[in-house]
Amino acid sequence: MKIWPALAADVICVLVFAIVGRSSHGESADLLGVLQTAWPFLAGYAVGLVLARGWRAPLARTTGAAVWVGTVAGGMILRALTGAGTAWSFVIVTTIVLGVLLLGWRGIVSLVLRARSRSITRL
Repeated sequence: MKIWPALAADVICVLVFAIVGRSSHGESADLLGVLQTAWPFLAGYAVGLVLARGWRAPLARTTGAAVWVGTVAGGMILRALTGAGTAWSFVIVTTIVLGVLLLGWRGIVSLVLRARSRSITRL
């Protein structure tokens, strides 16, 4: 898998996280508000992607783990530095939700690709 579809999927996951989070707290889901919530996590994601050299194997478990940890840790550090909320409940929910999103799509795509390769070899 090439990096661009993976990058798009990851960015969409972070944006969905921000939209759902803002909506669940009664905040506006307008573009500026979503970007204000998402930017620390997108920056953390970028750091995790670079450290893992995720462009080499976007579907690898190690890439998924690195971008997940980078997204959560980087996002929380940047939120703390900018005075945004970092309550423990938020950290826990963020870790779980971003883990499900960032690792989940990779797992599903890997299963589909594996099933396809098995069906092709049977022909």
